Amino acid sequence: MTLELTQSNYHSLEADREYFSVSQFKSFMACQAKAVAKLKGEYEESYGKALVVGSYTHAAFESGDAFDLFNQENQDQIFNTRGGKYADFAMADTMIETIKKDKFAMFAMEGEKESILTAELFGVKWKAKIDSINHQRKTFTDLKTTRSLTQRYWSDKYQKYVSFIEAWDYVLQMAMYREIIYQSTGNYYSPYIVAVTKEDPPDKAVLHFDDTRFQFELDFVEHLIDQYKELKAGNGVPSRCERCAYCRQTKQLTDTIEIGELI
Repeated sequence: MTLELTQSNYHSLEADREYFSVSQFKSFMACQAKAVAKLKGEYEESYGKALVVGSYTHAAFESGDAFDLFNQENQDQIFNTRGGKYADFAMADTMIETIKKDKFAMFAMEGEKESILTAELFGVKWKAKIDSINHQRKTFTDLKTTRSLTQRYWSDKYQKYVSFIEAWDYVLQMAMYREIIYQSTGNYYSPYIVAVTKEDPPDKAVLHFDDTRFQFELDFVEHLIDQYKELKAGNGVPSRCERCAYCRQTKQLTDTIEIGELI
């Protein structure tokens, strides 16, 4: 029986076991062993404050009620003993105000908030939660925070220096969301990213994508999904990255390594 996804169970272990998501796919890309351990309930990833700050920022654009509720439920992490906000959340407030004061950025984010959609792609079920989707304009928008709009990152996937958009696989995310929305609506919607930086003062941009970028990402997912599907089903031995927190925590030494192998 298919699990009906709701706002309350979307991030549950049960939902993650039944559906693939872009974040789960990226988790397999980063470390198969950690991804499988999470699905088995053997490992719970710690994101520190980063995840809470990100959710705080998104809630600010969902609705006033959603933002108030988030503050109430997470007040111990947001507010210090003097009643003020911790630095990360004070910075988030500055970023939120930067976007809210920009008419074009707010225009790009108009639409239904936190829409949950599902689809079957490449032989597996997928779930997605869309920040903002505008059915009248046939667009969807995701809010992203970043260190800098112009910082370069080396990408093994693309074999070149890329922006933060490619480095964190946001093109892949938009390509998959675009296909999932197509299955639900019969139309291809145009994706946008509203990006705001953690600089003081924050920088901002509304980013669009050339449609020619998407096929490479879809081919990339299709190339890997069968392997990840089998690992998720408990078949095969997941590889270890030997760099993440899970691998460090579970590592058992069996031999020496030559110093040249360190990097």
